[in-house]
Amino acid sequence: MSWIKTISYEKADRGLKRIYDRVKGPNHNIDNVLLIHSLRPHTLVGHMNLYKSVLHNTNNTLSKWYLEALGVYVSFLNGCDYCVAHHFEGLKRLLKDDAKASSFFMAVQKDTLNDHFDTKQFQGMAYAKKLTLQLAHITQDDVENLKAVGYTEGEILEINQVCSYFNYVNRSVLGLGVTTHGDILGLSPNESDDPDNWTHS
Repeated sequence: MSWIKTISYEKADRGLKRIYDRVKGPNHNIDNVLLIHSLRPHTLVGHMNLYKSVLHNTNNTLSKWYLEALGVYVSFLNGCDYCVAHHFEGLKRLLKDDAKASSFFMAVQKDTLNDHFDTKQFQGMAYAKKLTLQLAHITQDDVENLKAVGYTEGEILEINQVCSYFNYVNRSVLGLGVTTHGDILGLSPNESDDPDNWTHS
């Protein structure tokens, strides 16, 4: 499951179990990406606050499926099979169209997203790719290009924050050997109206 010790729901002390109760799925299931924080529960709180804010918040104006697609793409670029598996399932749930989701992922694998998305959506993906793989080469022009295709500055911030979050979590997962063993793929805190509701369903 990982290269460091984790503490299960059943063996958690009162404080950790109180946090687990906020993030658990069916049958007290805790995703391994969250269990990995169990030796330092305060980092789990920080992770969830960031995750819920950037991906599951009603103040975002970009479509949730697009933000999820950005997460899948960034995770693929980083070689993070764990996050690809989880968030591709989440994307399928949001799209309610397995064929469309599969077409997207095929475009990710073949690096043909320009054929899959319109110009505006593709430019958001191109920014995500550069932010992930060529961070030191990002310039103001990259942001101006996003404005030129119709993104507001707030939406550019959304794209930036989702990409930054996934780069963070990909490195947490890959750096600690987290696997999907025992996870229920695709669960997420879908109550976007309540930032304090972390329940996974």
